[in-house]
Amino acid sequence: MCARLSNTVAVSSEPANDVEKEDLPLQPASADIWDVKYRLKDKQGQAVDQSIEDTWRRVARSLADVEAPENQEFWYQRFVWALAQGAIPAGRIMSNAGAEAYKPATSTINCTVSGTIPDSMNGILSMVKEAGLTLKAGCGIGYEFSTLRPKGAYVTGAGAYTSGPLSFMDIFDSMCFTVSSAGGRRGAQMGTFDISHPDVIDFIRAKRENGRLRQFNLSCLITRDFMEAVKNDTDWDLVFPASASEVEDTNNTIVWKHLPHYKTNNVVRNDKAQVACRVYKTIKARRLWDVIMASTYDYAEPGFILIDEVNEMNNNWFCEDVRATNPCGEQPLPPYGACLLGSVNLTKFVRHPFTDKAFFDWDAYREVVSVFTRMLDNVVEVNGLPLPGQRDEIMRKRRHGMGFLGLGSALSMLRVPYGSPDSLVFTEKVSYEMARTGFRVGIDLAAEKGVAPVMEEEFEVTTEMLAKRPELAADGIKLGDKLKGRVLWAKYSRYMQKFASTGNAEDVAMLDALIEKGCRFTHHSSIAPTGTISLSLANNASNGIEPSFAHHYARNIIREGKKSKEKVDVFSYELLAYRELINGDAMPYAEDEACKLPDYFISADEVTPKQHVDIQAAAQLWIDSSISKTANVPTDFAYEDFKDIYMYAYDKGLKGCTTFRFNPEAFQGVLVKDKDLANTTYRFKLEDGTEVELKGNEEVEYDGEMHTAANLFDALKEGYYGKF
Repeated sequence: MCARLSNTVAVSSEPANDVEKEDLPLQPASADIWDVKYRLKDKQGQAVDQSIEDTWRRVARSLADVEAPENQEFWYQRFVWALAQGAIPAGRIMSNAGAEAYKPATSTINCTVSGTIPDSMNGILSMVKEAGLTLKAGCGIGYEFSTLRPKGAYVTGAGAYTSGPLSFMDIFDSMCFTVSSAGGRRGAQMGTFDISHPDVIDFIRAKRENGRLRQFNLSCLITRDFMEAVKNDTDWDLVFPASASEVEDTNNTIVWKHLPHYKTNNVVRNDKAQVACRVYKTIKARRLWDVIMASTYDYAEPGFILIDEVNEMNNNWFCEDVRATNPCGEQPLPPYGACLLGSVNLTKFVRHPFTDKAFFDWDAYREVVSVFTRMLDNVVEVNGLPLPGQRDEIMRKRRHGMGFLGLGSALSMLRVPYGSPDSLVFTEKVSYEMARTGFRVGIDLAAEKGVAPVMEEEFEVTTEMLAKRPELAADGIKLGDKLKGRVLWAKYSRYMQKFASTGNAEDVAMLDALIEKGCRFTHHSSIAPTGTISLSLANNASNGIEPSFAHHYARNIIREGKKSKEKVDVFSYELLAYRELINGDAMPYAEDEACKLPDYFISADEVTPKQHVDIQAAAQLWIDSSISKTANVPTDFAYEDFKDIYMYAYDKGLKGCTTFRFNPEAFQGVLVKDKDLANTTYRFKLEDGTEVELKGNEEVEYDGEMHTAANLFDALKEGYYGKF
């Protein structure tokens, strides 16, 4: 590691220029990813986009053409401006907007969730077909699999016993592997599973088998009841909805649960709308907790979705039951839900970086957010979704997920250590200013173009709604009364009502207008992981809400036609900027080549797990969907301390939590530090029985291609060259 300097390091207070797009040429890895993933090419592989500026113009033209003819040129210029100033639409938009002549069957939508998977062979296979069409269009997709009855349950129609949800997940996994997703992007899937399902332990341990469910991210749907049972060391029932005959069987233990997501008529309900559930097994909640934590510690999965918090804080609480998310977890969505994404590059708004005059330009930030909100709303009109249910959902609610990237890089440029108290204040303000600016634009767009249709729908007040929102009864609203969607959305949403408590008169007036008039969209914000758009279009500014993984490291890139991943050296944006503005040519790129960096240059392994959670909590206050965030911990991080991260996240009111610990025996991940590879030995057995040992970063030739030993080991282990 290089030496550190204190915050009082003497640097020039007047750098030649603030960092502008043209001042820092894209590093080779960034330019390469743009060329492979986002640059439009014809069928012969010839470039249509001659430059990144051409990519901006293509996207801006496509989205401006949604406007009224007399306004198209004005908004085209504004959209091009916003793109140059740090508005970065998500990958599907960058790849596919304006590309219809070359890719007519692709979508601009990143995030979808499957329709509810029915507990029948016909239903399951119909969902496989729909998922295949969705992946083919380039969208990621999430599913809940705990709607399927547990392994060993009797299937009356077949006269046999079911093999359980995991065996059907294997079908979806194989389908995803087979379907080549549009734009050179492998399919992305999320599988969620209820913490009370009898097969939950099998789900948690599924990825311990080499090559299994590798086209999935996995997350458990965790409830408050379960977390409290863990805290109190009480029993936990593993249950599944019971048939009428199972309820009548006196040998079965039956409990009643509130399961609004079970819409099928094949379950037994009581007069309180509760579902009869058969208890298959009772275990200690802490035992199940330990199974989850051990798997997450070793394999970084399953993730942790606090599903009660998700539904409690959902703006559409009155018309949705969310049970799944998109593949990275930042978009909890109802059945057939769909959402588009975009991120604002925070490094673009830091003036006089790395100096005692450094500041964040809030006015410029709000202006970009304002224009970007309109741009993302226009994406709804060119969604390209393959299924009618998906198109209906996105047109009815018009949700989009604007987030930001480069938080860690921007904090370094402002000389604020990531995870410090000042960084929490900054993170909350970035989210707050994005939210209030977005909803103000949403009011204007509603007046100009119309509200999201759900805003004008009438909803009859149900017993369930009264139970969720006691304030309805307090306001004199009774069972059977009818309310407009915009009233239930703005006046009785837990999230939207936060604007009433800021003490800002403008926020209160905005909320009143939203109640009275409605909004163009139901959801505005979401923070995605932004992996490849950060690396390419933002010159490797830090991903999403994260600190930079390191300032010099390797990224494992999927190459079309190559069985193992390719290791590519990359450098953090702040390191490149610091070198350019402060040290000039005197400072080498690499952090380990006698460089000197100030101590506000924080990387992921210098952030404590609680600091990771605190940053996420600060942002979540004003993010109306969710956040994809990973708390990185060192390989030697103590297991007992590791377990506490998730309980801390629960206590902080987060909607989810994910961790990553480098574990070369299981996998190495997308981002890798060279020192970890150099310290890891991989053993290969040749056909003649001899064994070869190689360090993870050593190059080796196999099957006519060059690989790092670590990437080759992963490819062999996961079955890309056949069974290992």
